[in-house]
Amino acid sequence: MAEIKKFNLGDTVRMKKKHPCGSREWVVTRMGADIKIRCCGCGHQVMMVRSQFEKNMVEVIPTDHTG
Repeated sequence: MAEIKKFNLGDTVRMKKKHPCGSREWVVTRMGADIKIRCCGCGHQVMMVRSQFEKNMVEVIPTDHTG
């Protein structure tokens, strides 16, 4: 059985393939049936189907939320 990857709005995630700008890190900016992500390298935004996003996501990058 495949592992369910948990992610939330505002999380930074690492994807399998590099964006043409060279970055693998993206920020989740919208969640629903479709997921919208913004490249951390150049700011390009992409919307994709949730199943495709979960297939291509490698990991959620931990962030320090101590304010």
